[in-house]
Amino acid sequence: MPNLTVLESLNAAMAHELEHDPDVVLMGEDVGQAGGIFRTSQGLQQRFGSARVIDTPLDEKGIVAHAIGMALYGLKPIAEIQFSGFIHDAFEHIMFCAARYRWASGGQYSCPMVIRAPSFGGIKGGLWHSQSVEAYFVHHGGIKILVPSTPQDAYGMTIAAVRDPDPVLLVEPVPLYRALSAEVELDGQPIEIGKASVLRQGDDCTVLTYGPIRHWVAEVADELAAERGYQAEVIDLRSLIPYDIECILSSVRKTGRVVIVHEAPLSLGYGAELAAVIQDKAFGYLHTPIQRLAAPDVPYHFSIGDEYYRPSRDRIRAAIERTMEYEI
Repeated sequence: MPNLTVLESLNAAMAHELEHDPDVVLMGEDVGQAGGIFRTSQGLQQRFGSARVIDTPLDEKGIVAHAIGMALYGLKPIAEIQFSGFIHDAFEHIMFCAARYRWASGGQYSCPMVIRAPSFGGIKGGLWHSQSVEAYFVHHGGIKILVPSTPQDAYGMTIAAVRDPDPVLLVEPVPLYRALSAEVELDGQPIEIGKASVLRQGDDCTVLTYGPIRHWVAEVADELAAERGYQAEVIDLRSLIPYDIECILSSVRKTGRVVIVHEAPLSLGYGAELAAVIQDKAFGYLHTPIQRLAAPDVPYHFSIGDEYYRPSRDRIRAAIERTMEYEI
């Protein structure tokens, strides 16, 4: 198996689907000749031609609107939004068109398309280039939301997204594009949507997370196990809509303690939904209140503020320790 970065895995997945399905097209700002601003699609236009890997104007609303039209008429477009901080101009088309056509047509039409949204902080990109946009989209329904954070997940989840009959938002981890590499099985197989990944087994505390920060969470859990004997079970949700409720509840019933970690702002964030569902379905198993660790309720800081905005390893450690040491 080749050793690939997250970026190379995304490229390999798109190349596989372009090669094996003539209905797949890729479109976005500079995705063709330049290979994308991050070079995620490098070489694809040269390989598959400009009619299938399409450079577009700087127009997020237009990119998504054209992709929706293509999807309704039988194509399977992959639409890249250069940074998720620019996705808001296309929100109406994503949520009130793409996500609704199956329901509005009584199932006569589907809208099989992928919106790729490079996301998350940690690149010193400032307030326009470091967004975590998932909470805007999870509330609506009609769209699936996936967050890969390893090379294999990036490969398999991209393939799953392309093949899904409904719109899929792929929230991509920019800080990991080139920073993380691993062996990837290029087998053309999708990863099942809606399945979480248990990164670390444990009996003392359940830690739910997703995105790039899941690697910090796993590292901290290992350190606490070695130093304090706390055995945290770390779960990477991977799929936010739908999410793996059975995996979550099975862990909570075992540990009785829950910490939720994400780098989007705290209030009304995705972690609030997880806390509510756990309280509703597993309240009798809880030994302590559910803790949420997230970013502050302010816009993302200027480029020098990455280390203050995102939950740090120290804050993750403190949250797990507070949960383990909580007394009524």
